[in-house]
Amino acid sequence: MLSGMTRLPLYFFSATVLLACTGVSPVADAQNLDAQRAQLKAVIDNAERGQFDPAQAAALSRHPLYGWVEFANLRRNIDTVSNAQAQDFLKRYNGQAVAASFRSVWLPAVARRQDWPTLLANWTDTTNVGLRCAQLNARQATGKADAQWVTEAQAIWRSTGKSLPDACDLVFAVLDAKGGMNAELRWARIDAAADEQQPAVMRSAARGLPAADLALANTYAAFVDKPNASALNWPRNERSRRIATDGLAKLAKADPGATEQQLPQYADALQLSAAQRAQVLYQIALWTVASYGPESARRLNAVPESAYDERLHEWRAREALSRGDWPAALTAIRKMGPTQRADSRWRYFEARMLDKTGKRSEAQAAFREAARAATFHGFLAADQLGQNYTLCPWEPNDSAQAQAAVARDPAIVRAMELFKIERAGWAVAEWNDALSRYDNTQRRLAVEVARDNGWFDRAVFSLGKTPDEQRLYSLRFPLHHDDSIRRESARNAIDPAWVAAEIRAESIFNPKARSPANAMGLMQVLPATGAAVAKSIGLTNYGGAASLYDPDTNIAIGTAYLRQLMNKYEGLPYVTIAAYNAGPTPTARWQSQRPGFDPDIWIETISYKETREYVARILAFSVIYDWRLNGDALPVTDRMNGRLQVKRKTFACAANADKGGD
Repeated sequence: MLSGMTRLPLYFFSATVLLACTGVSPVADAQNLDAQRAQLKAVIDNAERGQFDPAQAAALSRHPLYGWVEFANLRRNIDTVSNAQAQDFLKRYNGQAVAASFRSVWLPAVARRQDWPTLLANWTDTTNVGLRCAQLNARQATGKADAQWVTEAQAIWRSTGKSLPDACDLVFAVLDAKGGMNAELRWARIDAAADEQQPAVMRSAARGLPAADLALANTYAAFVDKPNASALNWPRNERSRRIATDGLAKLAKADPGATEQQLPQYADALQLSAAQRAQVLYQIALWTVASYGPESARRLNAVPESAYDERLHEWRAREALSRGDWPAALTAIRKMGPTQRADSRWRYFEARMLDKTGKRSEAQAAFREAARAATFHGFLAADQLGQNYTLCPWEPNDSAQAQAAVARDPAIVRAMELFKIERAGWAVAEWNDALSRYDNTQRRLAVEVARDNGWFDRAVFSLGKTPDEQRLYSLRFPLHHDDSIRRESARNAIDPAWVAAEIRAESIFNPKARSPANAMGLMQVLPATGAAVAKSIGLTNYGGAASLYDPDTNIAIGTAYLRQLMNKYEGLPYVTIAAYNAGPTPTARWQSQRPGFDPDIWIETISYKETREYVARILAFSVIYDWRLNGDALPVTDRMNGRLQVKRKTFACAANADKGGD
């Protein structure tokens, strides 16, 4: 909210800068801007197809995105770009994201043609390991492989147990020739690769070892690949014990039963330490309980308490919940560390277990603590207490000058325009460049600029660095296309807050979103699902998969699909949400494994972490969107059971509230 004036959308300021830069009159309407964006998009698309038109591009020479037009053309022809062209581009756009992006594609091309002086002259430090190795190759080729070169090459060799880029092969060959690749260094990488369960890397690192050591290293790699009796004859030393532990831990993921059977013989033969035995027992228990195998409780109990971490603590509680063993679940929760146990999720389930074991007064106190949080479990706790929800929104009162300054930042202007022409990767590059210079207030104001330009996901990816930022609900929970959401929700007897929550979780209100699985649009509908649902509801204007990028069409189909799932799953939203995320097969399995379970416990015992958290997130988001749409909310306990005609809840910011949220 602006101080002392009516708030103008922040796109007004950035659009004004854009118009001024391009020579278009500031009074030009949106139609002119859209036409210019279409022209810009076409020029870039043509450049990437090898059809760059210099005359057409020249008409955009004053546009803030002209550097990206040049970038598109240069990148298309990167292997033939002359050094003079490249250096001229880098000079003209020095300090901008487009220069850094160009450098990241040009320097590999320079390395491919082995123009080492040029690479060194234009080098800037990077985390890209391939480029770091290319730079070491350049220094070696130009006679600069000094002691520092050796140190840097050895550091890359030691940096990971995973495979390294091909550009590093020559570096390591030269390092070996210089005597910098001794047996100790090779064994260090073999050990690291074993920890990463990468037998191929182990074999590669072993080349160059003396024959006896090479044979042993290859035996180690074979064991990590698949444990075998050769380990019974290994040297009784710490390396053998480490490799055996790594191999057994890897086997436990695929076959915990076989690992449990084999562990004693290897532990006794190699004299594994208590910590190493515990490491394998941990993996056996984890991969058993992850599918609620019949041996879960016994294998969990076999893991020493000293080996438990937050992940296994959660699984121990979940496993007891899955069996309906309330005292065991309560014990498991109380064995958690104080920070984990204080989380609203586990405070809520501690209260639930206290309640189920007849300790009502203790349960009430724990429910009160959990209800302080604006989370799914905090809302559930408030329902148990019959009290309203805690919500402490923050609406900063920023000055108009501060807002306008951020909106006029050239990098922000470029980021918004790149977003408008659907160049998300380039837009993020400009965005990150701007935010690298911003303080917390400027970063938040930049998110407001993005919000006003329809780029809603910036709030999700750029906020949360301070506790108060969790309370920026109007930014973190954008609301768009609400007329369509209300209309289609009413048509399908679906709560509109639920539909908004699905959109927020699936696409963050980006109508052009597309997943690796080809789910499309606001509600991430698969083309096959879209066609089937469109046919079933008689959607006559459905024009195929491309129609899913139209917000109204996507909401109509996605909401109708939710209704179809609701009908299939007996009108239970919490099961429907699980099926929307995971699909029908695992959902059917969870239903058959735990029939008749209370919804909150059924959700917590979903075996897929992604789906378990997704269901809780959607239900929490629904409460927030109810607040945004209506100012009050359907109780989450009724919501997840599909009960819409109940007394609604209001919100309050309690003095002792946890002022964060999901």
